[in-house]
Amino acid sequence: MEKENQRLEASRDELHIRKMKLDYQEVCQCSKEVPALWDRKLSSPCRTKVQWDKEEIHSAVCQGVPKSRRGEVWLLLSQQYRLRHRLPQRQQPPETPYQDLLKQLTAQQHAILVDLGRTFPTHQYFSTQLGAGQLSLYNLLKAYSLLDTEVGYCQGISFVAGLLLLHMSEEQAFDTLKFLMYDLGIRRQYRPDMISLQIQMYQLSRLLHDYHRNLYTHLEEHEICPSLYAAPWFLTLFASQFPLGFVARIFDLLFVQGTEVIFKVALCLLSSHGGEILECDGFESIVDYLKSTIPTLTHSQMEETITKAIEMDISKQLHAYEVEYHVLQDELSDAPPPSEDSDRLDKLEKANAQLKKQNMDLLEKLQVDFALFSSLSSKQSLLQTELEFEIEPYGCSLDRRLLNSRSETPVMESWLCFSFISRPVLVCNTTTIS
Repeated sequence: MEKENQRLEASRDELHIRKMKLDYQEVCQCSKEVPALWDRKLSSPCRTKVQWDKEEIHSAVCQGVPKSRRGEVWLLLSQQYRLRHRLPQRQQPPETPYQDLLKQLTAQQHAILVDLGRTFPTHQYFSTQLGAGQLSLYNLLKAYSLLDTEVGYCQGISFVAGLLLLHMSEEQAFDTLKFLMYDLGIRRQYRPDMISLQIQMYQLSRLLHDYHRNLYTHLEEHEICPSLYAAPWFLTLFASQFPLGFVARIFDLLFVQGTEVIFKVALCLLSSHGGEILECDGFESIVDYLKSTIPTLTHSQMEETITKAIEMDISKQLHAYEVEYHVLQDELSDAPPPSEDSDRLDKLEKANAQLKKQNMDLLEKLQVDFALFSSLSSKQSLLQTELEFEIEPYGCSLDRRLLNSRSETPVMESWLCFSFISRPVLVCNTTTIS
């Protein structure tokens, strides 16, 4: 009886944790037929051995994936992908078991521990310091850093791993992370040289140039390149900034469309906010809009973005842009060494930069002096106003004495004026009557 109670308690804890993990709003609600469709596919005995029709799988994913079965669906999709695409032996990851990796020590421990609290900090499963969620995340990141010594650990991987843990166990998440990194090739963008990420930023820039020329020109005029705002989108697969339901739906498509879906979603986000971005007229306002406003999507905006991304096909353009990038790099590497003229130009540019700095320093000093001058002028005006009020009774008294003296003195006053700006001044032009 005691063992039964323990099993029941463990089952309740598991259900509680599962409910906690899936605490996010679903995007693109599934129709009633979709859960039954996935139930049939997930219960098929030959799902890991026989290739299914690619278009059929893609159509099923586009119809939706119930979040209660999402982890199982991702495992199924990764298995089907591996049946169709076998990596060359030299590109395959080591076959070290997950539990064996956990027994080892990693040189990336400090970097991983620092990022634990930064990964989905508001989600209940990961918010408790060194709680169940953070410990599972640490184990997963530690194991991968030991498996892939070239990449080790890089900021951004924690969000990808964290999203997997919300839908499956540690070992399942580890196998799925290997699939994303090696089979889909995402690990290339985390390499120390990050050349793959540079290519991706170039490809996104070219997509903007070809599909949304006005927006591209506006960003170029303000010297805003994709790496300023889109690098986190690619490195975390949108997980660091966007709602979880939206990111989970992107992952659904990632398993059937590959990394192309990241470009499609990025392009759809920029195009749907193009009008507002064009209204921003400064570097800071544009960057702030791209980083802060775009991620705060409404539910309808998220559904519209996913729908547009599904319908878009940019595979040929992406391939052409990658070839174009490598050609440009080859031309730059084959360029002749810098001449004396270029050296002279570098010196002039440095001198110009120094002069600009001196001008800025002088401008700051001038602004300070002007502010001091304005302050002194204000004080002077105040003193003059106070002096006017003090002088006015004296001026009126003097005026009366002069008027009273007309009958006694044969002097005719031509004019009398007072100036109250600085002090009273009496000016008389007299003529003697003969």
